[in-house]
Amino acid sequence: MPAETKTHPGSLRPTSLEGAVFTFQSEADRIEGIDKAFDYRGDVTLTLRNEQVEGYMFNRDGSAVPPRVEVFVKGSDEPRIIPYADITAIAFSGKDTADGKSWDAWVSKKEDERKAEAERIKAESEAQGHL
Repeated sequence: MPAETKTHPGSLRPTSLEGAVFTFQSEADRIEGIDKAFDYRGDVTLTLRNEQVEGYMFNRDGSAVPPRVEVFVKGSDEPRIIPYADITAIAFSGKDTADGKSWDAWVSKKEDERKAEAERIKAESEAQGHL
């Protein structure tokens, strides 16, 4: 059974995980949630056995013994290593900084910039009598 995902009110778009909470029914669910948290470009809140940790997950190592993640915890200067097994839930609590910044959006923006630059050069050339 896949990880249970709950989206809280106020989440931005269905394509973003911002506001979602993953709980786990199996180890496969935990790995899926950790992979999504690693790919997420915002802070996550990890519910551990005895505490909650909020920060940015910047590394995961599923082949380590034991498998673990590394998190830049808010308010700390040092990253923290957390074993997969200690994570009981993951909330995508921080702003998704990559939301809406797809490749297609970037290409469209660059095309618009190129067109504007071509128009600017054309107008300058006409003003100088070159065209």
